Amino acid sequence: MHHHTTPEEDRAKLDEPRAILNRSGFAAAEPLFNAALRAGTDLAQVERTVAAHASRLWTEAARDGADDRPLYWARLLLTAGLRSWRPDFSVTEGEHADLLHLLETTSRGITDLRFPPGDRWIRMVVTGFDPFHLDEDPTCSNPSGAAALDMNGWTFPVGTRTAVVRTAVFPVRWADFDAGLVEEALADLHDHADAVVTLSRGRPGRFDLEMWNGLWRGGGRDNLRVSRTGRAMEHHAPEWTRSSLPHERILAEAGDGPYPVTVNTEVTEIPEGGTEEIVRPDGPTPGSTARRGGGGDYLSNEIAYRNTLLRDRSGRRIPAGHVHLPRTTAPDSALLTQVRRIVAAVASSVAETTAQDPSAEAEGSRQ
Repeated sequence: MHHHTTPEEDRAKLDEPRAILNRSGFAAAEPLFNAALRAGTDLAQVERTVAAHASRLWTEAARDGADDRPLYWARLLLTAGLRSWRPDFSVTEGEHADLLHLLETTSRGITDLRFPPGDRWIRMVVTGFDPFHLDEDPTCSNPSGAAALDMNGWTFPVGTRTAVVRTAVFPVRWADFDAGLVEEALADLHDHADAVVTLSRGRPGRFDLEMWNGLWRGGGRDNLRVSRTGRAMEHHAPEWTRSSLPHERILAEAGDGPYPVTVNTEVTEIPEGGTEEIVRPDGPTPGSTARRGGGGDYLSNEIAYRNTLLRDRSGRRIPAGHVHLPRTTAPDSALLTQVRRIVAAVASSVAETTAQDPSAEAEGSRQ
């Protein structure tokens, strides 16, 4: 069994990522993990080792908050070590792949997307993304990942109830979306969460609340330098899905921060019976074929599409949608505070809706 490291993992060996890890204290994760791997005597012990070290990465990154880069680069050094691991006992290709998947999902917060039982809670799921475009700038952050780390475990009062936020950070890799990682992470949550909000890095200087999400992938290169063009999924998938976030409330309660907040309804479509792409400022026309959602045709649009499709297929009417955060080199406290205000506005809308319709609260508390 021989596994070469990935371009993403190789990038983690550059001087800039190493400096980020040394400054943050996360550089110790790699040698500790590799030593524990070498000490493993059977598969069960190694599984425990992987889960423990991955969980520690997530917990420490979420505790520190505000900087997503140490978690990102440390995870890559751990996956590189696990990919190159040569055990003294037999491990199949499938078992090795399962260990890598366990490391990924646990260090991304996906396995911690759990909520306490009971009707007093408003259950909020918020997700971000890894840094990307790292060939151009290996020091860059992704404000959506930083915001996810900043908010994980946040609780705050909303009327007579308490909102509790659980977060996760997704990879910028087409293959993980093809393998169903979004559905693995979020499908069950649509049965009992009260809102699912996805975040990503967008345009400079503004927040965009994306109204429409399209099925089309436009060919952008991911963190493995891989491109994908075509439909994101083939079977019984609609061309468009729509946000159900409370846009007006968000504008009212979070639109006066340092960054303007805009509801973006623009899409690019091929009209029914047509062949040419047309930009529509007010959303798609009936029967059209998607080419760009409001959030574009990259992975941010796709997580928005998959999330809102899961909402539709669940049959529930919870707020679900996507927010593009201002593009920054490193997120400042004012940006993170404004993201919290956006999430709090969604929670306020949930509380108001369930107060008006008690059956919605009962629906939301299903486990």
